[in-house]
Order: sequence, then structure tokens, then C-alpha cells
Amino acid sequence: MTEGTGYADDEQEAAPERQIAWRAQSIGLVAVETEDAELLHGWRSDPVAAHEIGIWPRSLTALRERIERYSDDDDRDDFLIVTLLDLTPVGHIALSDQNIVNGTAQIELMLGPEHRGQGHGSHALDALVDLAFGELPMHRLTAETHTDNAPALAVLSGSGFVREGISRSACIHRGRRHDLAVSSLLRPEWEALDRPRAWDA
Repeated sequence: MTEGTGYADDEQEAAPERQIAWRAQSIGLVAVETEDAELLHGWRSDPVAAHEIGIWPRSLTALRERIERYSDDDDRDDFLIVTLLDLTPVGHIALSDQNIVNGTAQIELMLGPEHRGQGHGSHALDALVDLAFGELPMHRLTAETHTDNAPALAVLSGSGFVREGISRSACIHRGRRHDLAVSSLLRPEWEALDRPRAWDA
């Protein structure tokens, strides 16, 4: 176990406190637990994240209760993004609104402010996409973000997502209406991507 993180790789200990459920390139995905509420609350309170993702600060208690509800939701999987080097948590990613019948789901991604611009978002997105198409019967993944969130749009494009259009005035933040850019990735497009899969990393 890495001191101070509370996370452990199953190759480092026989009975780890936390296990990496999925990995790719430089990052691993660890299932979110209630004890992660304070960490996530700090990231969600960052004004840049609040603006670009369209979230607003909630109380720590409310976030903890939400995580507990999500843990019982079969249509949602939430993960902490951790570095494989030292298992430092750097962000949160989720596969939400899963519809196994239609093969659809939505991706949510948030990085801690001190961990942006280091490639973690791209690696985490690729990892979750590989999980959705490689282990689950998904056919279509979607993601939404503010139209002026250039870093997120670049990450989506780099992972093969195609920008479908704009949901006009779809959210309100700081007293203003904002348009949302809608991007998607279909299974045949993922199959055509020329990159290593998570299980090859």
C-alpha cells in the first residue's frame, strides 16, 4: 500500500484495502467508495470544474449520500482515476445512464485541478471506453460538455468521439444559459481505432 493514499494494487498486497478494477497506460480505475466523498467534494468545489462541467457545490453530507445511492444503482459505475506509478487519485470518471437493452451509456469525467493537462483524462477516457465496448454490450457512448470547454472537447476528439451537435441553452450556470456540445462514439468507430486496448497496456 502506498503511504497516505489508502489505495493498493492487488499485485502489491495479498489482501489490499482498495483494488484497481481496470487499468490502461498510466492510470487505473478504482471503484468509488463513500470514504471518497471529501476528495470528490473538493474537486467539485473547484470553480473551473463547476463552470466547465456545469456542476454546483453541494454539502459533503449530500455528496456522501449520493455516493451511497450510486453504489446501489445497476445503471451506473463510478471510478476514481489513480496513477499506476504511486496510486495517487487524480480524478473521477463514470459510466452512467447505462441501458443494456439499447446498448447506450453516458460518460462523465472530472479531473482534480492540480492534475489537468497531464494526459490523465485521455487515458482514463480510453480505459472506460474499452471497458464499455470490450466487457459490456454497449453500442453507443455519449458525452456532453459546455461548448467553450476546449480541453474536454479535445480529449473527446482524441479518443475518437464525433461531435454530433449542440443542445441549445441546455444548462444554467452563474445566471447564464449555456449550450452543450454533444459527442458520441459508436462501437464500429471504436473497433476502427488504431490504438492499444486497455487489456494490452
